Amino acid sequence: MTDHPAPEEFHVYDTTLRDGAQQEGLRLSVADKLRIAASLDELGVTFIEGGWPGANPSDTKFFEAMRDGEVPLRNATLSAFGFTRRVGRRAADDPMIAAVRDSGASVACLVAKSHQRHVEHALRASLQENLAMIADSVSHLVGEGQRVFLDAEHFFDGYRTNRAYSLEVVRTAAEAGAEVVVLCDTNGGMLPSWMHDIVCDAAEIGVDLGIHCHNDSGCAVANTLAAVEGGAMHIQGTINGYGERTGNADLLQVVANLELKFGWRVLPEGALAEATRISHAVAAVTNVPGSPRQPYVGGSAFAHKAGLHASAIRVDPNLYQHIDPAVVGNDMRTLVSDMAGRANIQLKGEELGFDLSDRDLASRITDTVKEREGRGYSYEAADASFELLLRDTLDQLPEPFSVCSWQVHTHSTDGRGETDTHATVRLAAKGKEQVFEGEGNGPVNALDQALRRALEQAYPQVSAYELTDYRVRILDQGHGTDAGVRVLIDTSDESRAWTTVGVGENVIEASWEALSDAYLYGLITA
Repeated sequence: MTDHPAPEEFHVYDTTLRDGAQQEGLRLSVADKLRIAASLDELGVTFIEGGWPGANPSDTKFFEAMRDGEVPLRNATLSAFGFTRRVGRRAADDPMIAAVRDSGASVACLVAKSHQRHVEHALRASLQENLAMIADSVSHLVGEGQRVFLDAEHFFDGYRTNRAYSLEVVRTAAEAGAEVVVLCDTNGGMLPSWMHDIVCDAAEIGVDLGIHCHNDSGCAVANTLAAVEGGAMHIQGTINGYGERTGNADLLQVVANLELKFGWRVLPEGALAEATRISHAVAAVTNVPGSPRQPYVGGSAFAHKAGLHASAIRVDPNLYQHIDPAVVGNDMRTLVSDMAGRANIQLKGEELGFDLSDRDLASRITDTVKEREGRGYSYEAADASFELLLRDTLDQLPEPFSVCSWQVHTHSTDGRGETDTHATVRLAAKGKEQVFEGEGNGPVNALDQALRRALEQAYPQVSAYELTDYRVRILDQGHGTDAGVRVLIDTSDESRAWTTVGVGENVIEASWEALSDAYLYGLITA
């Protein structure tokens, strides 16, 4: 816990819908933004920056939808982003200021230049005119009844170039009525010790300060925390660290550190336990999945592979974990690989509901795993296949079907045009042996169709199984086209998802093993 006391008022300001949406390859529809806004409100952030009304049709429509009550906010307050008035205009006559004023958002967050060179070269204004633009814009919106925050763009780089002017920007905004002046590390190049010293200096002005960090130096989260220790009471960031270039400060990491390391309460009670779920929910909408190694909420955040670690964790999970994963809604995972020791196997068995307390049994399974991993299997990525191996070793593997034979045939008339692929599967299920054929887009799809048709006769639930991902890895890259291969297949139904692995001398053989195991696992664990 930090000795730094929590401020009386603290803001968690999310800009996923605006700054996060500037990430390369990320495009949000109005419906997407509404769904994300609902998740952010559920998390309990203080403010949701909805975008820049008037700047593009999508953002304008989003604010219209929010004004119409499509997503009633229970915890968060909606904020509209905009720029200070243009050079030579009055704020009252500026159409972009009007769009922010008329957005329906009770909070306006205006961005202003605070770097001398940006004022003179990008804005093409005098330093005094820039200050007048800030004062006019802030005072106008305050007079119209909006709460106003000011983002001081390029503040830290500007401070190091002309300290007096950057601080004057902060002072001008405060005197015009801005509730919070947000200091922005727009280029993301700061380091935590620099950040802390500069924020402490700016805090002498006496206005509430915020912090907005980009991650170009890999320090966005650390810089945000350093700014908080320097006096910032308002943090800006994005879910999963989305944003332009290398992204923004990951808001989930920041709030987790504030709650779990500083000991502050910055979200509603119990909300932090939803962090992992909300991270994944937002990723599903953006179609930009977070890294498995993402702190706190990533799939690998509490995954243990080394045998030494697993052995210690059996005694006390905290020996190799800095927090209980449950407090952020995550889980501890034990990975099974050629690095696994007996403790890994025993822990993994317990996770899956099997008693592997017998040391000789656990050692025998460990040896089997190491031998199979040496042949190319990868069980750390395929829990379903590992469970099948366990069940087989323990004589607890049901046989809902048995495959008698399978074959696949691909035919092309001229060697260049379209091909026809047919698969045949002979299997027995519920005492009845039959032959089924499948036709598909390539041999794996044809085999999938034939196996599905065969099993649906006996097990109608198979119709809900869906192959969601298919990955091939060449195992002996120096052998060229005759190298062995590993195939991983992800399968899901209405409520579950699982992964199986197959290894073979060719891609079809490996695919068949992973495919048939996927159906077997689905049936015996339904």
